[in-house]
Amino acid sequence: MTGRLQDKVALISGAGTGIGAAAAQLFAAQGARVMVCGRRREPLEAVVAQIRAQGGVADWVQADVTDEASVDNAVAVTVERFGQLDVMINNAVNYTWGMLSALETSEWHKCLRGSLDVAFFGTRAAFRAMQGRGGSIVNLGSVAGLLGSPGLSAYGAAKAGVLNFSRAVALEGAAQKIRVNVVIPGIVWSEGTREAMRSPQIAEGTARAVPLGRIGEPEEVANAILFLASDEASYITGQSLVVDGGKTCELNVGATDYTSATSTEIRAAAQEA
Repeated sequence: MTGRLQDKVALISGAGTGIGAAAAQLFAAQGARVMVCGRRREPLEAVVAQIRAQGGVADWVQADVTDEASVDNAVAVTVERFGQLDVMINNAVNYTWGMLSALETSEWHKCLRGSLDVAFFGTRAAFRAMQGRGGSIVNLGSVAGLLGSPGLSAYGAAKAGVLNFSRAVALEGAAQKIRVNVVIPGIVWSEGTREAMRSPQIAEGTARAVPLGRIGEPEEVANAILFLASDEASYITGQSLVVDGGKTCELNVGATDYTSATSTEIRAAAQEA
């Protein structure tokens, strides 16, 4: 039985840790040849080593996905190494936390660059590489792009932009058989999440705020990305798939009093993005 991505070539950004690393390992296990990219060399090498140890095919390229030339180079290296590009996962993100009155313009622009520009650069480069053969692009959104959260005005605006950007380019790509979709994670264990939740009390409280009663695992988001990247989703484009334990479907009026929350508690709530 062949894998769900057999003979496909996938480029995954932000693939050294977290959701990106989980997606890279899952994709390779499903038959894809995987190129992982990110800013730090050591985590990328570790992910590639793990994939190869399991019999998969993978390589890595360093890239700053907030720089368009670096993204274009990552795509070019992928095509040179594997001969084609079938799947592009724009996963890397760099978010800024800050209450509006204290938010610097430079931080606002940094957040747009770290989320919205990342999706733009990656999607545009993939479009160019997929001309004439089609492909699947999955951009990573956030529940912060669907709902408001104190301290995340910049990040939420950027991720909301990713959603509509993806819808628009899905229409542009349809005639070329290039599908563009979005996976929207809720709170998921990652380096940032663990840093913000050093206190067991904060982690437990955050988990209780999720209808399924726990924080998600990177592999659970990777499974959703795999579905949209695969031919199983061949008739799906311009759509968003939320993976958040039910958080965004809940109307819970008055359950959270942000006016009395400490800055640490607000930061923990912000990690739900």
